[in-house]
Amino acid sequence: MKILIAGAGAIGGYIGARLARAGADVVLFARGPHLRAMRERGLRVRSPEGDFEVHPEATGDLTTVGTLDVVVIGVKAHSLPALAPHLRSLFGPDTVVVSTQNGIPWWYFQDHGGELDGYRLDRVDPGGVIAAAIEHRRVIGSLAYFATEIVEPGVIHHTDGNRITLGEPDGSRSERCRRIGEALIAAGFRCPITTRIRQEIWVKLLGNVAFNPISALTGGTLQEMARHPEVSRVVRDVMQETEAVAAKLAIDLPVSIDQRMAGAEKIGAHKTSMLQDCEAGRPMEIEAVVGAVLELGQRLDVPMPVTRAVYACTKFLDEHRQARSVPRVQGVAQ
Repeated sequence: MKILIAGAGAIGGYIGARLARAGADVVLFARGPHLRAMRERGLRVRSPEGDFEVHPEATGDLTTVGTLDVVVIGVKAHSLPALAPHLRSLFGPDTVVVSTQNGIPWWYFQDHGGELDGYRLDRVDPGGVIAAAIEHRRVIGSLAYFATEIVEPGVIHHTDGNRITLGEPDGSRSERCRRIGEALIAAGFRCPITTRIRQEIWVKLLGNVAFNPISALTGGTLQEMARHPEVSRVVRDVMQETEAVAAKLAIDLPVSIDQRMAGAEKIGAHKTSMLQDCEAGRPMEIEAVVGAVLELGQRLDVPMPVTRAVYACTKFLDEHRQARSVPRVQGVAQ
Protein backbone atom coordinates (compact mmCIF):
# COMPACT_ATOMS: atom_id res chain seq x y z
CA MET A 1 0.00 0.00 0.00
CA LYS A 2 1.61 3.25 -1.17
CA ILE A 3 0.69 6.22 1.01
CA LEU A 4 1.17 9.95 0.45
CA ILE A 5 1.06 12.37 3.36
CA ALA A 6 -0.21 15.50 1.61
CA GLY A 7 1.06 17.99 4.14
CA ALA A 8 3.73 16.46 6.38
CA GLY A 9 3.51 19.04 9.16
CA ALA A 10 2.91 18.44 12.85
CA ILE A 11 -0.02 16.03 12.39
CA GLY A 12 0.67 14.55 8.96
CA GLY A 13 4.41 14.38 9.54
CA TYR A 14 3.96 12.46 12.78
CA ILE A 15 1.62 9.97 11.08
CA GLY A 16 4.06 9.59 8.18
CA ALA A 17 7.06 9.18 10.47
CA ARG A 18 5.47 6.37 12.43
CA LEU A 19 4.29 4.65 9.24
CA ALA A 20 7.78 4.91 7.76
CA ARG A 21 9.37 3.49 10.91
CA ALA A 22 6.99 0.52 10.64
CA GLY A 23 8.16 -0.14 7.07
CA ALA A 24 5.21 1.34 5.15
CA ASP A 25 5.76 2.77 1.65
CA VAL A 26 5.32 6.45 2.48
CA VAL A 27 5.95 9.69 0.60
CA LEU A 28 5.95 13.00 2.51
CA PHE A 29 4.78 16.14 0.71
CA ALA A 30 5.83 19.51 2.12
CA ARG A 31 7.55 22.74 1.11
CA GLY A 32 9.99 25.32 2.40
CA PRO A 33 12.54 24.81 5.20
CA HIS A 34 10.69 21.78 6.57
CA LEU A 35 11.01 19.96 3.24
CA ARG A 36 14.67 20.87 2.89
CA ALA A 37 15.41 19.63 6.39
CA MET A 38 13.64 16.32 5.76
CA ARG A 39 15.59 15.80 2.56
CA GLU A 40 18.92 16.63 4.15
CA ARG A 41 18.58 15.04 7.59
CA GLY A 42 15.41 12.97 7.56
CA LEU A 43 12.40 13.51 9.80
CA ARG A 44 13.05 13.37 13.55
CA VAL A 45 10.42 12.76 16.20
CA ARG A 46 10.93 13.63 19.86
CA SER A 47 8.48 11.80 22.06
CA PRO A 48 8.11 10.59 25.67
CA GLU A 49 7.64 7.17 24.08
CA GLY A 50 11.14 7.38 22.58
CA ASP A 51 12.87 9.55 20.00
CA PHE A 52 13.43 8.25 16.49
CA GLU A 53 14.46 9.33 12.99
CA VAL A 54 13.22 8.18 9.58
CA HIS A 55 14.27 8.89 6.00
CA PRO A 56 11.24 8.36 3.73
CA GLU A 57 10.92 9.99 0.32
CA ALA A 58 10.09 13.70 0.72
CA THR A 59 8.94 15.89 -2.16
CA GLY A 60 7.52 19.28 -2.98
CA ASP A 61 6.36 18.21 -6.46
CA LEU A 62 3.26 16.04 -6.67
CA THR A 63 3.76 15.38 -10.39
CA THR A 64 6.66 13.07 -9.56
CA VAL A 65 4.73 10.84 -7.16
CA GLY A 66 2.56 8.70 -9.44
CA THR A 67 -0.64 6.86 -8.58
CA LEU A 68 -1.26 6.08 -4.92
CA ASP A 69 -3.38 3.75 -2.83
CA VAL A 70 -3.99 6.23 -0.02
CA VAL A 71 -3.68 10.01 0.23
CA VAL A 72 -3.70 11.32 3.81
CA ILE A 73 -4.52 15.03 3.77
CA GLY A 74 -2.42 16.71 6.44
CA VAL A 75 -2.66 20.37 5.39
CA LYS A 76 -4.79 22.78 7.37
CA ALA A 77 -8.34 23.25 6.08
CA HIS A 78 -7.64 26.73 4.66
CA SER A 79 -4.82 25.31 2.52
CA LEU A 80 -6.90 22.51 1.00
CA PRO A 81 -8.80 24.50 -1.68
CA ALA A 82 -5.46 25.40 -3.32
CA LEU A 83 -4.05 21.88 -2.97
CA ALA A 84 -7.07 19.75 -3.88
CA PRO A 85 -7.02 20.24 -7.68
CA HIS A 86 -3.38 19.05 -7.75
CA LEU A 87 -4.29 15.76 -6.07
CA ARG A 88 -6.30 14.46 -9.01
CA SER A 89 -3.18 13.30 -10.85
CA LEU A 90 -2.46 10.94 -7.93
CA PHE A 91 -5.79 9.11 -8.12
CA GLY A 92 -6.26 5.65 -9.56
CA PRO A 93 -9.68 3.94 -9.70
CA ASP A 94 -9.52 2.90 -6.03
CA THR A 95 -7.38 5.60 -4.43
CA VAL A 96 -8.67 6.48 -0.97
CA VAL A 97 -8.47 9.98 0.52
CA VAL A 98 -8.25 10.23 4.32
CA SER A 99 -9.13 13.67 5.68
CA THR A 100 -7.58 14.71 9.01
CA GLN A 101 -8.50 18.40 9.26
CA ASN A 102 -9.93 19.94 12.39
CA GLY A 103 -13.43 21.38 12.25
CA ILE A 104 -16.23 20.42 9.89
CA PRO A 105 -14.83 18.74 6.74
CA TRP A 106 -15.84 19.68 3.22
CA TRP A 107 -17.58 16.32 2.68
CA TYR A 108 -19.76 16.49 5.81
CA PHE A 109 -23.13 17.04 4.06
CA GLN A 110 -22.51 14.88 0.99
CA ASP A 111 -24.99 11.97 1.16
CA HIS A 112 -25.93 13.29 4.59
CA GLY A 113 -29.70 13.00 4.30
CA GLY A 114 -32.16 15.47 5.78
CA GLU A 115 -32.78 19.07 4.85
CA LEU A 116 -29.08 19.94 4.49
CA ASP A 117 -28.18 17.02 2.23
CA GLY A 118 -25.62 18.23 -0.29
CA TYR A 119 -25.14 21.56 1.48
CA ARG A 120 -21.74 23.14 0.83
CA LEU A 121 -20.11 25.11 3.63
CA ASP A 122 -18.80 28.33 2.08
CA ARG A 123 -16.37 28.80 4.98
CA VAL A 124 -14.77 25.40 4.27
CA ASP A 125 -15.07 24.85 0.51
CA PRO A 126 -15.53 28.22 -1.22
CA GLY A 127 -16.77 27.68 -4.75
CA GLY A 128 -16.91 23.90 -4.28
CA VAL A 129 -13.29 23.49 -5.40
CA ILE A 130 -12.50 20.64 -3.01
CA ALA A 131 -15.64 18.64 -3.73
CA ALA A 132 -15.02 18.99 -7.48
CA ALA A 133 -11.46 17.65 -7.12
CA ILE A 134 -12.06 14.81 -4.65
CA GLU A 135 -15.00 12.54 -5.42
CA HIS A 136 -17.07 11.75 -2.37
CA ARG A 137 -16.69 7.99 -2.91
CA ARG A 138 -12.95 8.24 -2.21
CA VAL A 139 -13.31 9.83 1.23
CA ILE A 140 -12.71 8.22 4.60
CA GLY A 141 -13.10 10.50 7.60
CA SER A 142 -10.55 10.51 10.38
CA LEU A 143 -9.85 12.30 13.63
CA ALA A 144 -6.39 12.55 15.16
CA TYR A 145 -6.11 12.58 18.94
CA PHE A 146 -2.53 13.45 19.72
CA ALA A 147 -0.55 16.57 20.53
CA THR A 148 2.36 17.43 18.23
CA GLU A 149 4.18 20.51 16.99
CA ILE A 150 7.05 21.33 14.66
CA VAL A 151 9.76 22.68 16.96
CA GLU A 152 12.21 23.28 14.10
CA PRO A 153 12.31 22.29 10.42
CA GLY A 154 12.48 18.51 10.18
CA VAL A 155 11.75 17.97 13.89
CA ILE A 156 8.35 17.10 15.38
CA HIS A 157 7.72 17.07 19.12
CA HIS A 158 5.05 14.60 20.23
CA THR A 159 3.77 15.18 23.76
CA ASP A 160 0.60 13.16 24.19
CA GLY A 161 -1.77 10.64 22.59
CA ASN A 162 -1.60 8.13 19.75
CA ARG A 163 -5.20 7.56 18.62
CA ILE A 164 -6.58 8.00 15.11
CA THR A 165 -10.25 7.20 14.55
CA LEU A 166 -11.36 6.20 11.05
CA GLY A 167 -14.90 6.14 9.71
CA GLU A 168 -16.78 5.80 6.45
CA PRO A 169 -19.18 8.70 5.89
CA ASP A 170 -21.98 6.19 5.18
CA GLY A 171 -21.42 4.43 8.51
CA SER A 172 -20.30 1.11 7.03
CA ARG A 173 -17.39 -1.05 8.17
CA SER A 174 -15.43 -1.30 4.94
CA GLU A 175 -12.47 -3.40 3.90
CA ARG A 176 -10.51 -0.28 2.94
CA CYS A 177 -10.98 1.15 6.44
CA ARG A 178 -9.78 -2.12 7.91
CA ARG A 179 -6.64 -2.19 5.75
CA ILE A 180 -5.68 1.41 6.54
CA GLY A 181 -6.41 0.77 10.20
CA GLU A 182 -4.12 -2.24 10.20
CA ALA A 183 -1.27 -0.14 8.77
CA LEU A 184 -1.78 2.51 11.44
CA ILE A 185 -1.93 -0.08 14.22
CA ALA A 186 1.30 -1.63 12.94
CA ALA A 187 2.81 1.87 13.21
CA GLY A 188 1.89 2.07 16.88
CA PHE A 189 -1.40 3.98 16.75
CA ARG A 190 -4.64 3.01 18.38
CA CYS A 191 -7.07 3.03 15.47
CA PRO A 192 -10.73 2.36 16.23
CA ILE A 193 -13.16 2.31 13.33
CA THR A 194 -16.41 4.10 14.05
CA THR A 195 -19.77 3.81 12.33
CA ARG A 196 -20.67 7.32 13.59
CA ILE A 197 -17.88 9.52 12.26
CA ARG A 198 -20.08 12.62 12.08
CA GLN A 199 -20.98 12.32 15.76
CA GLU A 200 -17.31 11.98 16.68
CA ILE A 201 -16.47 15.05 14.60
CA TRP A 202 -18.82 17.05 16.80
CA VAL A 203 -17.39 15.56 20.00
CA LYS A 204 -13.94 16.80 19.01
CA LEU A 205 -15.34 20.06 17.65
CA LEU A 206 -17.01 20.77 20.98
CA GLY A 207 -13.57 21.44 22.43
CA ASN A 208 -11.85 22.87 19.37
CA VAL A 209 -14.42 25.56 18.60
CA ALA A 210 -13.88 26.97 22.09
CA PHE A 211 -10.33 26.21 23.16
CA ASN A 212 -8.60 26.90 19.83
CA PRO A 213 -9.59 30.53 19.21
CA ILE A 214 -9.53 31.47 22.90
CA SER A 215 -6.01 30.06 23.18
CA ALA A 216 -4.93 32.25 20.25
CA LEU A 217 -6.43 35.31 21.93
CA THR A 218 -5.00 34.62 25.38
CA GLY A 219 -1.88 32.54 24.80
CA GLY A 220 -3.24 30.02 27.32
CA THR A 221 -2.63 26.28 27.33
CA LEU A 222 -5.50 23.81 27.63
CA GLN A 223 -4.88 23.37 31.34
CA GLU A 224 -4.66 27.11 31.99
CA MET A 225 -7.90 27.85 30.14
CA ALA A 226 -9.77 25.01 31.86
CA ARG A 227 -8.65 26.22 35.31
CA HIS A 228 -9.12 29.97 34.89
CA PRO A 229 -12.49 30.98 36.42
CA GLU A 230 -13.48 33.67 33.89
CA VAL A 231 -11.96 32.10 30.78
CA SER A 232 -13.41 28.67 31.55
CA ARG A 233 -16.85 30.32 31.73
CA VAL A 234 -16.43 31.70 28.21
CA VAL A 235 -15.22 28.28 27.03
CA ARG A 236 -18.36 26.68 28.49
CA ASP A 237 -20.62 29.27 26.87
CA VAL A 238 -19.11 28.55 23.43
CA MET A 239 -19.50 24.82 24.03
CA GLN A 240 -23.18 25.26 24.95
CA GLU A 241 -23.83 27.17 21.73
CA THR A 242 -22.00 24.50 19.75
CA GLU A 243 -24.06 21.78 21.43
CA ALA A 244 -27.21 23.60 20.31
CA VAL A 245 -26.08 23.52 16.66
CA ALA A 246 -25.24 19.83 16.92
CA ALA A 247 -28.67 19.11 18.40
CA LYS A 248 -30.32 20.82 15.40
CA LEU A 249 -28.42 18.35 13.19
CA ALA A 250 -29.73 15.43 15.30
CA ILE A 251 -26.29 14.81 16.80
CA ASP A 252 -26.54 13.42 20.31
CA LEU A 253 -23.20 14.14 21.95
CA PRO A 254 -22.11 11.31 24.28
CA VAL A 255 -19.68 13.59 26.14
CA SER A 256 -20.79 16.33 28.52
CA ILE A 257 -19.22 19.77 28.73
CA ASP A 258 -17.91 18.89 32.18
CA GLN A 259 -16.20 15.81 30.76
CA ARG A 260 -14.73 17.82 27.87
CA MET A 261 -13.36 20.40 30.30
CA ALA A 262 -11.86 17.71 32.52
CA GLY A 263 -10.25 16.05 29.52
CA ALA A 264 -8.64 19.30 28.41
CA GLU A 265 -7.30 19.96 31.89
CA LYS A 266 -5.85 16.45 32.03
CA ILE A 267 -3.86 17.00 28.81
CA GLY A 268 -1.98 19.73 30.66
CA ALA A 269 0.26 22.48 29.29
CA HIS A 270 -0.46 21.80 25.62
CA LYS A 271 -0.79 24.63 23.12
CA THR A 272 -3.63 24.19 20.64
CA SER A 273 -2.80 24.03 16.95
CA MET A 274 -4.33 27.48 16.50
CA LEU A 275 -2.09 28.97 19.17
CA GLN A 276 0.93 27.27 17.59
CA ASP A 277 0.02 28.82 14.23
CA CYS A 278 -0.52 32.22 15.83
CA GLU A 279 2.86 32.20 17.56
CA ALA A 280 4.61 31.01 14.40
CA GLY A 281 3.04 33.73 12.24
CA ARG A 282 1.04 31.27 10.15
CA PRO A 283 -2.62 31.70 9.09
CA MET A 284 -4.98 30.19 11.64
CA GLU A 285 -7.58 27.51 10.91
CA ILE A 286 -10.47 29.77 11.94
CA GLU A 287 -13.11 29.14 9.29
CA ALA A 288 -13.34 25.33 9.37
CA VAL A 289 -13.24 25.23 13.16
CA VAL A 290 -15.32 28.26 14.18
CA GLY A 291 -16.68 29.99 11.08
CA ALA A 292 -18.35 26.84 9.75
CA VAL A 293 -20.20 26.31 13.04
CA LEU A 294 -21.39 29.92 12.92
CA GLU A 295 -22.50 29.42 9.31
CA LEU A 296 -24.57 26.42 10.39
CA GLY A 297 -25.91 28.28 13.41
CA GLN A 298 -27.18 31.05 11.16
CA ARG A 299 -28.67 28.56 8.71
CA LEU A 300 -30.40 26.66 11.54
CA ASP A 301 -31.51 29.76 13.52
CA VAL A 302 -29.34 29.00 16.54
CA PRO A 303 -28.20 32.16 18.42
CA MET A 304 -24.44 32.10 19.02
CA PRO A 305 -23.48 35.51 20.49
CA VAL A 306 -20.48 34.34 22.53
CA THR A 307 -19.03 32.22 19.72
CA ARG A 308 -19.53 35.09 17.28
CA ALA A 309 -17.65 37.49 19.58
CA VAL A 310 -14.75 35.07 20.03
CA TYR A 311 -14.68 34.44 16.26
CA ALA A 312 -14.68 38.18 15.42
CA CYS A 313 -11.78 38.90 17.78
CA THR A 314 -9.75 35.92 16.55
CA LYS A 315 -10.34 36.78 12.90
CA PHE A 316 -9.31 40.38 13.53
CA LEU A 317 -6.17 39.17 15.30
CA ASP A 318 -5.31 36.91 12.35
CA GLU A 319 -5.91 39.62 9.74
CA HIS A 320 -4.03 42.26 11.72
CA ARG A 321 -1.09 39.93 12.33
CA GLN A 322 -0.90 38.82 8.69
CA ALA A 323 -1.05 42.41 7.45
CA ARG A 324 1.93 43.36 9.61
CA SER A 325 4.02 40.28 8.93
CA VAL A 326 6.96 40.22 6.54
CA PRO A 327 6.28 37.90 3.58
CA ARG A 328 8.21 34.64 3.85
CA VAL A 329 8.21 31.16 2.36
CA GLN A 330 5.96 28.77 4.27
CA GLY A 331 5.53 25.01 4.00
CA VAL A 332 1.96 24.05 3.18
CA ALA A 333 1.84 21.65 6.13
CA GLN A 334 3.30 23.91 8.80
